[in-house]
Amino acid sequence: MPVDIKDIENVATELKSSFDEFKQKNDKRLEAVEQEKGKLAEQVESLNGKLTALDELKTGLEAELKELKRPGTTEGGKSKEAKEHKEAFNRFLRKGDDAGLAELERKALNIGTDADGGYAVPEELDRSLIELQRDAVIMRQESNVISVGSSDYKKLVNLHGAASGWVGEESKRPETNTPKLAQIVPFMGEIYGNPQATQTMLDDAFFNVEQWLNSELMIEFAEKEEAAFTAGDGTNKPKGFLTYAMTEEADKIRDFGKLQYIRSGNAGDITADAVLQLVYTLRKVHRMGAKFMLNNSSLFKVRTLKNAEGDYLWRPGLDAGQPSTLVGYGIAENEEMPDVAADALPIAFGNFMRGYTIVDRIGTRVLRDPYTNKPFVGFYTTKRVGGMVSDSEAIKLMKIQASA
Repeated sequence: MPVDIKDIENVATELKSSFDEFKQKNDKRLEAVEQEKGKLAEQVESLNGKLTALDELKTGLEAELKELKRPGTTEGGKSKEAKEHKEAFNRFLRKGDDAGLAELERKALNIGTDADGGYAVPEELDRSLIELQRDAVIMRQESNVISVGSSDYKKLVNLHGAASGWVGEESKRPETNTPKLAQIVPFMGEIYGNPQATQTMLDDAFFNVEQWLNSELMIEFAEKEEAAFTAGDGTNKPKGFLTYAMTEEADKIRDFGKLQYIRSGNAGDITADAVLQLVYTLRKVHRMGAKFMLNNSSLFKVRTLKNAEGDYLWRPGLDAGQPSTLVGYGIAENEEMPDVAADALPIAFGNFMRGYTIVDRIGTRVLRDPYTNKPFVGFYTTKRVGGMVSDSEAIKLMKIQASA
């Protein structure tokens, strides 16, 4: 049944009711005598889980409604070469017939032959794959994502070293410092998948082979990409923001490329004061569009936090299109973020669109293999992708204290 705005309003009403009950139970838990604490803690935990489920349901319904309202695409905008390339690629996937595919690929995509073998997927399928990955990988949703034609992408950043000053109308203009520029390069790697289909499946005219390949690769690629963009070591894979050098030094004195962290305030736990400090450690220019990034376990913990006035820091989004917030800022749930533990970095806050860049090399490639695992046909698929911190002032981290 199609989703409508009434469905979202119903879920929002239930979300508000559950949040009110959650606050009531949690407040009682905090005030309870010792023998009552266990029972109330169990109720709070159950309601906490229900809030997560309702929040995710509301977000999912909103996304589904948005998708239903999106105008459909047509074949009209495609070039003749692109259509022929897609048809030839489909024959290659189903039958292994690659007659003329290399030439059609060259015309449609304006690329040369790949020395490693395999064929580039049609542009529409390639973009669809990246769009599906964006839906599954939180870091792709929040970060700056660019596509490049080669793996030698470099970015210049201004370290703001130029000086300026005030002078009189007829005073001499002293020479100022030369602007300081730095060059940053993404850490690139090749990600691969090898989904398997039977020839019977491929011979079925009603079997959408492109859709199947997209969905299989999304599953295989998504988890590896999320882990790499978050905590990858940069060796044959993107470098995640959690593996960059870190210090407690402020922006004005910290070396470019190092991230700043603040301490949690309590040994082995998160405090409300630390959450607020994390927000205001980030410069105002970066707070526009900033979000918290944490996993579901940490989200459970911050839902119980209150400020000095007794107000909860977490607020449910009750209107359509309005997300739940933490001290007024959006929340991105990334399950690759660490759990709360001594010396861990479970919470990040920042403008990830400015702070982290994902680089996709155009052209996912597929090598058809009907021999290795008979009766299955394998589709060995590779793509080049990189990642890097592009502005080390735009992301802040909370580090859990090991001791008081």
